Amino acid sequence: MEFLETVYLGNTLQNWLIALCILVGVFAVLKVIQRIVISRLSKLAATTDNQIDDLIVSMLRQTKFLILLLASAYVAFQAITLKPAIAALWQKAVILVLIIQGGLWASAGITFALGRTIQKKMNQDTSSATTITFLGFIARLILWVIVLLLILDNLGVNITGLVAGLGIGGIAVALAVQNILGDLLASLSIVLDKPFVIGDFVVVDSLSGTIEHIGLKTTRIRSLSGEQLIFSNNDLLKSRIRNYKRMEERRIVFGFGVVYQTPMEKL
Repeated sequence: MEFLETVYLGNTLQNWLIALCILVGVFAVLKVIQRIVISRLSKLAATTDNQIDDLIVSMLRQTKFLILLLASAYVAFQAITLKPAIAALWQKAVILVLIIQGGLWASAGITFALGRTIQKKMNQDTSSATTITFLGFIARLILWVIVLLLILDNLGVNITGLVAGLGIGGIAVALAVQNILGDLLASLSIVLDKPFVIGDFVVVDSLSGTIEHIGLKTTRIRSLSGEQLIFSNNDLLKSRIRNYKRMEERRIVFGFGVVYQTPMEKL
């Protein structure tokens, strides 16, 4: 079988076929192992209160096809000799896949942590869950921006100028939407500091009512007369707020008059 001795890219066809068989075999084994581990860990996680096993299951489910293929190819390529140019491309491909997979694992960790936090907050304050969801979106956005910059750097793109341009653009955007950002930060302050929560009766300057909704930009209060009062979070925190729900004692100062002839016993 002379055709098996034909050389392609520095390796015989026979060696390429051996590498292909190794690639397919290792990939199949890794895929089966992944499914078995996920299945058994999922059953174990359901019977324990430990959150680490739940996190591991979540991250394993985010282990994508490419990372398994990469591991399989690494084993398969031990059977052949790569030319320097191909080896350099292979190295870049490995780094790219590892960066993307690392981003997926980190994103899975963020999603898992947020899910647990939201589950706890939903029983206490639904507005906290909304804000936490938004913060999770921001965290994932920052994560994938970092992943993108790492990928571009690996591809040889000069990211120094790009980062500087993004910084200038970010300042311009921040100035354009500073009111919105102020309300978002105020929403975060309300969630963390909790000057009031849904259901509290508050007085804001000359207006009063019950907290009905705390959003990312606005807070809604239902007044005693029935109408809904809407405050931007930033303006609300700048106002003087009296929270009657947290009042432990009520003291009322009032005056009354008596005639001079009132006996001491009545007083």
